[in-house]
This record gives sequence, C-alpha cells and structure tokens, in this order.
Amino acid sequence: MVTVRSLRSKAGDEPITMLTAYDASTARIVDDAGIDVILVGDSMGNTELGYDSTLPVTVEEMQSRTAAVARATDDALVVADMPFLSFGVDEASSIEHCGRMLKEADADAVKLESGPHTVELTERLSQLGIPVMAHLGLTPQRVKQLGYSRQGTDRDAAREILDLAKAHVEAGAFSLVLEHVPANVAKQVTEALDIPTIGIGAGPDCDGQVLVIDDVVGMSDHVPPFATTFGDVKSEMENAVEGYKDAVEAGEFPAEEHSHVEDDLDELY
Repeated sequence: MVTVRSLRSKAGDEPITMLTAYDASTARIVDDAGIDVILVGDSMGNTELGYDSTLPVTVEEMQSRTAAVARATDDALVVADMPFLSFGVDEASSIEHCGRMLKEADADAVKLESGPHTVELTERLSQLGIPVMAHLGLTPQRVKQLGYSRQGTDRDAAREILDLAKAHVEAGAFSLVLEHVPANVAKQVTEALDIPTIGIGAGPDCDGQVLVIDDVVGMSDHVPPFATTFGDVKSEMENAVEGYKDAVEAGEFPAEEHSHVEDDLDELY
C-alpha cells in the first residue's frame, strides 16, 4: 500500500506513476495495474461532466467522485484535486473543504493548484494532518488569466516556480506536480527539492509522471502534445455499442440462453 511517507521516500529513487480516475470501475483497473497514485482530478469537468473547463466543478462533485474511487482502491494513494475557489478564499472554508475529502470521502491527500496564496494554507493543512500535493506551472484553474500555454519560459518565471516550489516544501507539501514547463526547468526544480516531483508535460527528469486516464486509453477527442495514447478504448466501446444495436434490431438479442421461462406461468388470463 502506497502512503504519503512511502511516496515521499521515492524522491530520486524509483519512478512514480500517477493517473487520474473518476469512478470505481476505472479506479479498480488502475489500482490493479499497480499505479502508485490515483488523482481524482478536477479534469473530470472536461472528461466526465461535460463542462468546457475545470472551473465549474464543485466540492460536492469532487467529494462524490473521490469517495467512489476510494471505495474501489486497495493499494494506490488516492488524492483529491481541490476545485476552483474551494480553497484560498479564506482559511476556515479552505480547511473545511480539504478536510471533508479525508474525513468523508476517504482520500489520502489533497492537491492544490498552488501559488503565493497557498503557502500558508499548505502549512496549516499539514499541521492539521491533511497531506498536501502542490501543483505549479500550468494551473488550469487560472485558464481565464493564463490560458493553456507553457509556463516558466523566461528566467524570471522559472525562478518564481523554483522559489514557490521551495516555499511549499518548507510549508510541508509531500510532493509537487509540475505541469507544462520546460524540461530543463523541471529538472532543476527536481534536483533542488527533497520531495518527489511528478511531471505532466515537464520532461523526463521528474521523479514521476501523471496523465489523464482518458488520454492514456484513447477516450479523448483531443490529446495534448505532451501526452501519449496507449490504447483505443473508444473504438472498442463504439464497436460494442454498434454490435448491441445491430443485434437488438436483428432480433438476435436476447437469445434463448438470455431468458428464463416458468412453465406454470404460461396462462395468466
């Protein structure tokens, strides 16, 4: 079983694997495959809930999905991604929302899209026993401000990422996601920290990698340039659904073996 402590000890050691999952069926597959961390990402807004971005995802939606994933997971570390404006507005509500993910949804930790405003919150959450995974670089909850472009592409911006990473380590974060930053920046951040970095679009030198499950299994309509598809589940599902439709319309399903007949019930009227 992966714990916050065991994951932290992997920094600079063996590669860490992390994938998203948003339901029990997917979580069970990911867990059985031996993935270290399951992130119940706010990417569910795009992939599962039909939103145009992650911004509309609510605390209640995140809590429900996290609980479903946790119920199906035996070994992986389950991390709840805190939705937009569920943290950082005021300390009390931030702590309450994060605490609910552990207390009511059985998450092992929370992830915060981080910045200067989350350093003190990370410290306070850590003091209360709520493990925090920080997240720097491209932070999709700031899409209205930053868009989806690569971050840390000049010296000042790269230095800010490094400084914020160090500040969150000092505040108690147990790991750090680096998203869509130059590989050489991610490498330097990784070397400077004693907690593991987990990259997505951040090159090969992070301590681990994370991708959205829909991109991995071929369910996404648009795969980002830093992701790779490892399967074609979408085509398999399309074939299965079309096969079902054709069988029903042709009268081939249900067949005799799919039905049960009670002889004493032939003449009801």
